Amino acid sequence: MNELTDAQNEFLRRYGFDEELFRDWQARVADGRMSKANNAVTSELLAPPPGAIEKLPAGTSPACSELQKIGREAIQRGEFGVVVLNGGMATRFGGVVKGVVPVLGPERSFLALSIEDVLGMQKECGGVRIPVFLMNSFATDEATKAHFAEHDNFGADPGQITHFTQFVSLRMDKKGEIFRLENGEVSPYGPGHGDFAPALRSSGALQSFLDGGGRYLLVRNVDNVGARVDPAILGHHIRAEAETTFELAPKWPEDVGGSPYLYEGRTQLVEQVRYPEGFDPNIVDVFNTNTATFSAAALDRDFPLGRYYVEKKVEERSAVQIEHLIGELTAHLKTSYLQVRRNGRDTRFLPVKTPDDLDAARDEIAEMYDGPAES
Repeated sequence: MNELTDAQNEFLRRYGFDEELFRDWQARVADGRMSKANNAVTSELLAPPPGAIEKLPAGTSPACSELQKIGREAIQRGEFGVVVLNGGMATRFGGVVKGVVPVLGPERSFLALSIEDVLGMQKECGGVRIPVFLMNSFATDEATKAHFAEHDNFGADPGQITHFTQFVSLRMDKKGEIFRLENGEVSPYGPGHGDFAPALRSSGALQSFLDGGGRYLLVRNVDNVGARVDPAILGHHIRAEAETTFELAPKWPEDVGGSPYLYEGRTQLVEQVRYPEGFDPNIVDVFNTNTATFSAAALDRDFPLGRYYVEKKVEERSAVQIEHLIGELTAHLKTSYLQVRRNGRDTRFLPVKTPDDLDAARDEIAEMYDGPAES
């Protein structure tokens, strides 16, 4: 059950499969060293100290205008780029490649809107090209490239869009054996958005960006239509002299996800998978939107991110996958935490996880990208 065919090995190697690491995970799952219980933090999680989280100034304030000026000047110097995390398998969207799903009419998909936003800011800043890096996966790469080819890169310049892929691993059963589908095939998956930094670096895209004078990268999920380019966010990051700035949204009752906590003497993002039994996450009233700005040079090294045990339902059976998380970079980088809006036209957090979400939010998205409808 643990043997792979030559064709399977060839496919996995194409996406950076680390067989030695995977065999280690198998052994750890089998003997219980990797388990839900062992995901949990080993020290107390406390609320961040006062002043650890800042709020983005109101858009009409002089303080916001100053941040916008700082950010806009950096864009005009050609120091800014955008990374779109486009590797998810979108199981809640029917297993489609979510980035190519139409949002505002047949020509304006999630990916199209992300490029439209970049080109709009590019025009505002005098036409200086903003490079875009798409982190695809084995499940999204082919369809994404075809989508861009079909639509002539949505108006972006040749060479402005760089595709790179995150890594791949294989699901296991609870005994650490390779999980097999009913047809006998293996079940590959992308091991989490923690792949971002090492995949960008190993692809050569990070070095290319740095060599071209790039200094700052906005990183966002493909399905968060609120995470648009905002010079004020970039200006805040620059002024804070941070290595990364993570955006936080006010927490609502139904929200799931990580938040910043004081952990082992450092304020860092801790995701829900790591909460100990009985922990009350509401000691913090904001949570991680998974939108961040990075100083690109700070990403040019290895990071010892944790690996966490996650169970998924596959063909109505429990499968185990091991994941790592982009937010854990805050344990290793000088981090600024910035609370942003999550309502109104200026929201920074409008994720679309299901078709029902899209139907409910379509008018709001249209107003965000096109302005208020004429009465």
